[in-house]
Amino acid sequence: MRRAQIIVNGEVAAELIEHSIKHYELVYAKNYTGTSISLTLPKKSEPYVFKSFPTFFEGFLPEGIMLMSLLKTQKIDKNDFFSQLVIVGLDLVGGLTIKEIR
Repeated sequence: MRRAQIIVNGEVAAELIEHSIKHYELVYAKNYTGTSISLTLPKKSEPYVFKSFPTFFEGFLPEGIMLMSLLKTQKIDKNDFFSQLVIVGLDLVGGLTIKEIR
């Protein structure tokens, strides 16, 4: 199981949990008072459950030559979307940051 914090404007908003390549959860922090991380993922107390890598986060992943460069330099598999996300998640445009919890 791998986990990542979803940080919005410096405040921990949620946690993305990878149970397996076909089982992900997004859980909002109980004490988070900011806006939802996405219009498609409004705040709620129950976790979001996904049967594949969540589409919202897939939109942050590189493609083409940038993806090939990332895979080669970081030595990760092209199907390991979680690892790709936590690498690029430290340098996203706007107020969103994604950090792996170790």
